[in-house]
Amino acid sequence: MVLWTAAGVATLGFLVALEVVARGYGFSGPITEQSREVIFAPESGPLLYGGLALTMVVLTWRQRLIALGVAAGVDVAFFLVRWALGADMNFGNGALWVVLGVAVLGLTRRTGRERLLLLKGTGLGLLLVAGHKTGDTWLLITSKTRATVLDAYVAAADHALADPSWMVGRFLDATAPVSTGILHVVYGQLPLAAALVGLYQLRRVAVDRRFPAHHLVRTFLMIGLFGPAIYMIFPVVGPVFAYGTDGGAWATADIWPDVLPPVTGPQPIPFDGITPRNCMPSLHTAWAVTLFVHTRDGSRAMRWAGAFWLAGTLTATLGFGYHYGADLLAGVVFALTIETAMRCSAHGWDRAGVRLVALGATVFAALLASYRWLPTEMAARPWLFGPLLLLVTGAVVYAYVRAARGARERGATAEVPGQRTAPETEKAAEPAGTTDPADPAGTTEAAPTGTDGSGDPGATDTKPELV
Repeated sequence: MVLWTAAGVATLGFLVALEVVARGYGFSGPITEQSREVIFAPESGPLLYGGLALTMVVLTWRQRLIALGVAAGVDVAFFLVRWALGADMNFGNGALWVVLGVAVLGLTRRTGRERLLLLKGTGLGLLLVAGHKTGDTWLLITSKTRATVLDAYVAAADHALADPSWMVGRFLDATAPVSTGILHVVYGQLPLAAALVGLYQLRRVAVDRRFPAHHLVRTFLMIGLFGPAIYMIFPVVGPVFAYGTDGGAWATADIWPDVLPPVTGPQPIPFDGITPRNCMPSLHTAWAVTLFVHTRDGSRAMRWAGAFWLAGTLTATLGFGYHYGADLLAGVVFALTIETAMRCSAHGWDRAGVRLVALGATVFAALLASYRWLPTEMAARPWLFGPLLLLVTGAVVYAYVRAARGARERGATAEVPGQRTAPETEKAAEPAGTTDPADPAGTTEAAPTGTDGSGDPGATDTKPELV
């Protein structure tokens, strides 16, 4: 409980700081944007209902039906009022009301583990929405604070990788509209795919009355939280903006994807105050890699879906001109480093985990440094730097796979997504003071605790398997 409280305070402090910075640049931050959606038309109704879906993993099926009914009823009421007043129309307020209502229920009507479970569910749902708002705020800050971008440096370094964005961009132009139509869906619906996998992993929370120690949503949120901070250090807008039509008057030339950019004497490029500097690293790549990792222990259909979404996302990020090949390599390293750190924070740090995080952080820093300070040398010697970039990225991937294999050989118990992480012998009845979250009468209900003796229902003694 102390750890969760500290994490909550730290998250709130970060959001407040981001709000203050955003207001300093003349726009509202994540706290204001999320608070206004209690009453005003939301920016994204599906996002709010996605948050509600994550919150409902702590509820029984009967409670979920009630929650959905209340959310729909509130949305219908808001729709009628907005229609009568001629206000902006959208849905999702009902979902946010129900998520907040679960928190109120947990604080006022529940105690002990049941209260903690409901608050964790509420926090998970709100963090999904807050993570999206935080990302939007970060992107606005990057566009306001970084007057120049480093695309010329990354484009030069990309020559060592045979300019994959230009190559894939020409391929999509030749195969449009079939290829572009499919890839637009894959690229745009990555959050939906992640939500489905996350819900699959959390589907037994209502039965076990506990969250698994680690799941996809945790890593997704951390990637979205820390990734934009790298944008501030290494601002890049992408080839379709710096060298294509989407850059307008700010583009250096309209040459993407038909003509390769020059590699001599790269310089920072002045750019507008609107376009987000959101390329280095590629967070879409990082999220797709994380999705792929978390589908490895699922069904065959889920494994194929994870591989398809990874391949489709990588193709889309390059072919649409949103990223350079160098961004994708950085995104892979970034994802595996964050994923390892999140798993170790949940299950305990061991020597393999520490080595892997240190290796990933070192390689990531080396990639960014080489893109910034050695781009012309990399372009002049692609036969050396191209394989070297792939080698160091592959070293992180190999270390990750090897750590997972070592965990299996040591007989570590894997936390399979969606399955119990505690053996049946650890089940115990809930204390008499806890109740069914939806039963106002306060009848007691037995539930497995799944604790490790610390009293935290998310804790476990089992060692993780890294894939």
